[in-house]
Amino acid sequence: MSEHDNELGMFLRTRREAVSPAEVGLPTGSRRRTPGLRRAELATLAGVSVEYLTRLEQGRDRRPSARVLSTLADVLRLTIGERVHLYRLTKAAEGFSCTGGTPFPLRSVRATVRALLAGLEPAPAVLLNRLGEVLAHTSGYQRLAGPLGLLDGEPPNLARFVFTDDRARAAYPDWEHVADEQVAALKQGPFRADPHIAALVDELTVTAGASFAQRVATVPGVPRNSGTTRVVHPGAGELRLAYETLDLTADDQRILVHLPADEATAAALDRLAAPGPRALRAVSG
Repeated sequence: MSEHDNELGMFLRTRREAVSPAEVGLPTGSRRRTPGLRRAELATLAGVSVEYLTRLEQGRDRRPSARVLSTLADVLRLTIGERVHLYRLTKAAEGFSCTGGTPFPLRSVRATVRALLAGLEPAPAVLLNRLGEVLAHTSGYQRLAGPLGLLDGEPPNLARFVFTDDRARAAYPDWEHVADEQVAALKQGPFRADPHIAALVDELTVTAGASFAQRVATVPGVPRNSGTTRVVHPGAGELRLAYETLDLTADDQRILVHLPADEATAAALDRLAAPGPRALRAVSG
C-alpha cells in the first residue's frame, strides 16, 4: 500500500503529533523525543489498544467504529471541520462518496451567489469549486489576481497556477505555505475516491513533480479557513491580505474573500480600485 492510499492513518498521525501532552493533562518530560503525543498515550486516552491504533495509523484497519472515531476526535481536540474530514476519510475507504456519486464539480454559479459577490465589492473575492477552478470573482479580485497571471487558464485553476506557473513563486513570498494549503484543499473529503480530483492530482504529479507529489504524501487534508497571506503585485508591491473562506456546501463551492491586513495594504488596494466612495479598511486579529 502506497503512502497516498493511507490518508486516514496520515491524518491521525499528524494530529496526534500536533497535540501537546500538557493539553491533555500529561507531564511534559525533557527527554521526550516524539512531537506531540506518543502512540501509547493516545491509545490509553482513547480507550483502545496500542495495537489497534497502530493498525489504524499504518492503514491496516480503515473502518473504525463511530464510537472510536468520536473518542479519537475528542482526545485529538479536532475542530468540527476536522471531524467531518475524519468521517469522510473512513467512508472513502469503504468506497462511499459524500456527494452521492462523483458528478463533475459544479461550474455554474447561482444568481444569489453572484449577488453576494457583487455585495463584497471592492474586496478581492473569488468563487472556487472543489477542483480549485475559478468560477466567478469580484472586480477587486480581477485587479489583484489578473496582473499575477492567475486568471490566464481556461478555466483558471488556483492549484495549477501555484504548482505549474513560474510566476506563482514570485507572486507568493510564502509559496511553501500556499502550496501546502492548495494540496490540503484538494485532499479535503474523498480525495482519490473522487475521480475528478484523482485526475487533477495525477496531472499535477506529472507536471509539477516532487514539489506536488511530496505534499500529497505528507500534508493532511484540512486547509485553514482563515489566515493571512502575502502577495507581491506588479502594480501595488507587497500586500498583506487577511482571508476568510465561506463554504457553499450545497454547491460544493467556496468563496475566498481577501481583506487588507494592514493600513499600507488598504491604501495600495484603494489605489488599484476605480475612484469611488467605498474603501477597504484594514483588519487585524
